[in-house]
Amino acid sequence: MPLRLVIAAVLLITALGLGRIAYQAVNPTTAVATEAPAPQIRVLVAAQPLQAGTLLKDTDLRERDLPAAEVPEGAITVSEDARAEIRGAMLRRYLDAGSPVQRADVLRPRDRGFLAAVLAPGTRAVSIGVDAKTGAAGLISPGDIVDVILTQEFQRNDTSIGRRIVAETVLTNIRVIAVDQQIAQGAPSSTPDAGPGSSRRVASTVTLQVTPEQSERIAVAERLGRLTLTVRPIDAEEGPAQAGMPKDGMEVAGDRGRPNAANVVFGSDVSAALSRDEPTAVPRMRVIQGANASEVIFR
Repeated sequence: MPLRLVIAAVLLITALGLGRIAYQAVNPTTAVATEAPAPQIRVLVAAQPLQAGTLLKDTDLRERDLPAAEVPEGAITVSEDARAEIRGAMLRRYLDAGSPVQRADVLRPRDRGFLAAVLAPGTRAVSIGVDAKTGAAGLISPGDIVDVILTQEFQRNDTSIGRRIVAETVLTNIRVIAVDQQIAQGAPSSTPDAGPGSSRRVASTVTLQVTPEQSERIAVAERLGRLTLTVRPIDAEEGPAQAGMPKDGMEVAGDRGRPNAANVVFGSDVSAALSRDEPTAVPRMRVIQGANASEVIFR
């Protein structure tokens, strides 16, 4: 290769190198630092504005990713256990849509004072024992409206056979606030299921929201006989009151607690056989001997 071409090639390469150096000196390359994304935490937030006193349902909450620095202390992170824990819990304060739900914002069903917090002012909570028959086959849920029916059986010698068994509605339009230890629909309960293969457990107790006087009536009624709950339609509170059945949770009784005869059903009202021939009253004689008195029954 001619020396002249070699020198020209060296000069060209040198010129290109010097040009590159000059270009970088005039336009320095700025290194772009790629920042790592801030860690995100998925928390439960209000799906819509929620008022204080709301019993939380799954539809009241949604999931939201927040930067770790913006997550408030006590915020409830997303997990199946967390959802189950606050399902049915009562909200202590108002929450805007999108606001994180914090543990201090909720009162859970198992927390102390929860039942007293959900009761309406001036009311009481009273529980009655039920089974598959008296508790509507276990289909009663918190929030249902029920009537309370008392069934009692008198002694054989106290009345005729047609009036020996009697049923009467003692309370009507009563709100169910708990079934066993479940205070809201879908809330977890510590009561065991009815057994293997059972799709729905049968409750053993139902708690009702009543007035102080109504709680006294239930206490007496439980001693008199068997209590049965009947579920009313959803619109029962708005519907017209039936004869002898006032609205707004008032007991079916007359003034000063006198029973309303319109809601009493005897055995003879149900069975024609019992209403045909009422047996005559058994003759009795009262014998008084000084300070002692006894009754003689003639059979």
